Amino acid sequence: MKRIFTKFSVLTFLCLLFINAAFAQNITVKGVVTDGSDKSTIPSVSIMVKGTTTGAQTDAAGRYSISAPANSTLVFTYIGYVTKEVAVAGQTTINVALASASQQLDQVVVVGYGTQRKIDVTGAVASLKGDEISKQASTNPVAALQGKIAGVSITNTGTPGTTPQIRIRGLGTIFGNQAPLYVVDGVWYSDINFLNPGDIENMSVLKDASAQSIYGIRAANGVVLITTKKGKLGAPTTVNYDAYAGFQKVTNQVKMANASEYAQFTNELSVLNGGAPVFANTNLGAGTNWYNQILRDAFVTNHNVSVNGGTEKSTYNISLGYLDQDGIIKTNNYKRYTARVSNDIQIYKNLKVGYNITGVMGKSNDVPTTIYHQLYAAAPSIPVFNPDGSYGDPRSQNLGDGANFNPQATIDFNNQITKQYSVTGNIFAELNFAKHFTFKTSVGGEFGQFENRKYSPKYYATYAQKSDASELDIVRIDTRNWIIENTLTYQNTFNEDHNLTVLLGQSAQSNKSYTLNGSAQNVPFNTDADLYLSLGDPASRTVSDAGSRITFASYFARANYAFKSKYMLNASIRADGASQFFGGQQTWGYFPSVGAGWVISNEDFMKDQTVFSSLKLRGSWGMIGNASVPINPTQIVVAQTADLTAFYGNNNIPLPGKSINTLPPRPIVWEKGIGTDVGVEASFLTHRLSVEADYYNRKTSRAIFNLPILGSLGTVSNEILGNQADIQNKGFEFSASWNDKTAGGLTYSIGGNIGYNTNKVLAVLSGATPIYDGSTGITNGYTATRTIVGDPIGMFYGYKTAGIFQNAADIANSPTQSGAAPGGFKYQDLNGDGRITSADRTTLGNPNPKYTYGVNTSFAYKNFDLALDFQGVAGVDIYNANLAYRYGNENITKDFFDNRWHGEGTSNSYPSANIGSSANSAPNSFYISSGSYFRVRNAQLGYTLPSTILNKWKIKKIRFYANAQNAINIFGYKGFSPEVGPVPTDNAKTISTSNPNTTLNGGIDANVYPLYATYNFGINLTF
Repeated sequence: MKRIFTKFSVLTFLCLLFINAAFAQNITVKGVVTDGSDKSTIPSVSIMVKGTTTGAQTDAAGRYSISAPANSTLVFTYIGYVTKEVAVAGQTTINVALASASQQLDQVVVVGYGTQRKIDVTGAVASLKGDEISKQASTNPVAALQGKIAGVSITNTGTPGTTPQIRIRGLGTIFGNQAPLYVVDGVWYSDINFLNPGDIENMSVLKDASAQSIYGIRAANGVVLITTKKGKLGAPTTVNYDAYAGFQKVTNQVKMANASEYAQFTNELSVLNGGAPVFANTNLGAGTNWYNQILRDAFVTNHNVSVNGGTEKSTYNISLGYLDQDGIIKTNNYKRYTARVSNDIQIYKNLKVGYNITGVMGKSNDVPTTIYHQLYAAAPSIPVFNPDGSYGDPRSQNLGDGANFNPQATIDFNNQITKQYSVTGNIFAELNFAKHFTFKTSVGGEFGQFENRKYSPKYYATYAQKSDASELDIVRIDTRNWIIENTLTYQNTFNEDHNLTVLLGQSAQSNKSYTLNGSAQNVPFNTDADLYLSLGDPASRTVSDAGSRITFASYFARANYAFKSKYMLNASIRADGASQFFGGQQTWGYFPSVGAGWVISNEDFMKDQTVFSSLKLRGSWGMIGNASVPINPTQIVVAQTADLTAFYGNNNIPLPGKSINTLPPRPIVWEKGIGTDVGVEASFLTHRLSVEADYYNRKTSRAIFNLPILGSLGTVSNEILGNQADIQNKGFEFSASWNDKTAGGLTYSIGGNIGYNTNKVLAVLSGATPIYDGSTGITNGYTATRTIVGDPIGMFYGYKTAGIFQNAADIANSPTQSGAAPGGFKYQDLNGDGRITSADRTTLGNPNPKYTYGVNTSFAYKNFDLALDFQGVAGVDIYNANLAYRYGNENITKDFFDNRWHGEGTSNSYPSANIGSSANSAPNSFYISSGSYFRVRNAQLGYTLPSTILNKWKIKKIRFYANAQNAINIFGYKGFSPEVGPVPTDNAKTISTSNPNTTLNGGIDANVYPLYATYNFGINLTF
């Protein structure tokens, strides 16, 4: 906290100076307020001197008179019209024309390869302004979407420097990366962690297949379009400084058993397994609270400086950003430096050129992902350090392998650093000719380097935590991606009623990566800068490399037609060729779409009605593809193996042999998503109330992913890739907002959204065989999920519990069950054959959320502003694998200790200490919990200094604010967080071998990052 107050002491001093500044001299300003469309005068318009309580109203003729400082700003507000601000600048007469709020329908939204008026959009497109994104004080712009847009689900991972998981209208693909396509200023990315949230001008989410299909094979998981901030023609130079500093604090910390409870529990477990008690004395007191020992309140600060403006022929924007975020695990830290430059130049009347360049450098001090399980499982009976300064050793208490670690030693001897460098951007030229034609060419790219370096020293901490030799592991990935796009646009209006826009385009892309893995032992350590593989033992050094290059060629076209702003028609098609499919049955894929809209409120028969301010009906159909498949998936792999050796000639020279050790892949065809959408948009009460509703139905046809195969077939891999299933997502979305201003000067808005989605497998193309997956981290041969026709993807699957066995008689009177013992789970005999077998397993829960919702509010009164955002998820389940993740004497939660079975009649819901046994750890309903939650996503209170104070200092704006994020979380799950995303991995070891079928493991909590709240203070400063 000392660092926070130090940073703000200077700001406090400045504030005091500004408050003592003299007020500017007042002058009388007069004028007339009219309607911008028909020039009629408007009575009762509110005029306020910005930043003060001074105000006036127009009379019946629209005239007003007000006394205001010569350098102040007047704010004109009237219900049904767009609020307008006008600088006085010494003028004594100011006439103002207000735009009707209905003109907000003409607002421009970003769509694929261009922009459209909101009224002309026939697909499902949602937009979020940059101010809403930067207001969240989020380190990643994706996190700011949480709860803001209907049908968009965000799961935060928590780890500094990582991108949250995003799902748009459910889960449509299984294989590979399920992230949407991000298009930043025309350049395509799979991740936008490099982007500073403060640099974003607008973010649009394309939600339906009609809007997405113009992006073809990269649109399978949705498309997010981002435009960054630019200067304005003729605008003076403006300097903005935005900063915040604060801390992150763990919330809903799981309470673990203390040392005495742990000792009692451990003795019970030993006796149940036929052993002697481990602890002779169980009165050990509280012992070590490992969460308190390793977790911390983590400091976070973010700074962004931008300079923008323009001349008559050019605009510019330059920004610098700095993020410093500590993790809640001690020693974990992430720093990011960003720089961005954009410049547009009007060289000639019809020719404009420009560029956007972003550079980022990131560095993180990582912690091993095993630390989260260790904190959960570490024995509280072990001290952090012994009196002699050595580490507390679980072996001293004969605790076994399951709890044989000291978390403090784990982080003390961990030395892992991740670095990332990248330069991204594009250059473009835009030529207008023949009055109605625009040709644009753009060349963009992403050039980056990722490096993960892990050093394990030679050390001895505990019996299990030691190393006889140091080891250095390095993973380096170089990325070289480029994209070239050319578009020709024709736009014309015929007879004032017919508006036509035609787009033709061509695109070429190349995504190239090179991966180098190296390892060496006995590398001496002086400093982090002196770690080289060449210093290690030559005999221990191993180096391997791999590379890939994927190329795409594309052609696309789109036509938009509107008649009298009443009837709209949109049609597009894209043809994509991908090198992954070269040599297969289909190298090219074709993705058409069509959409139609009807603005009913513009019809003549609606002119006299007073219910609707606007009413629009739209519908669309489209097809998209999925490019997340391996290179040459149809090729048969021939491998060289040591056991295939032939001896030839008199000298018996051994020659290595090769063999086909994988099954011949089945022919793979394009995975396609085919979707329909029907939507209605309406506004009421002079556009103060706006609503939007959508129904959608999307089918993923011939989804590509891995299927397990029998090991008896003699293959190296136990999986085979192919077109495996048809999947459906359908649902409803509804959003509403109310915007108004009271007579007392309070401006406010209240908005809410809800999305309902159902996921179902329509067909398994490989036959009726279910797909079993879902690793729980427990090596007992069980899987926790099943994907089968008629159910959602990755449903939890196992036994239903019928209570706890109380005694031998209870076991004898129950269906025959292997491993049954008093204190163990009693499973339901669902098929009634008198035996508990695998045939009695059934569906237990759904990891795919049915409902996502959010409520967003904002209030402004005089110089104060308040924003409150709420967000939640419902209709989703979690598999708590932590409970049975026991290989020995791991610790347990206080909840489990208090409710466990420890004798006849003590519990009929919680098992005994022997929960980790094979019979009890089998997936069953005990481990399933509701993942529904409700939270106060963001609360922010701000104060803007009055302009009369700032004008003398030539400062346009100073706003201070206090912010709390995720401060209140309400849920029933007995783990750290109901937000369960992919299990984190140790980059140095598994970056190239992660499971591509991650969706089949969804909702399994085996190693979740603790949930935390963020509290910070910030400033927005404009010169």
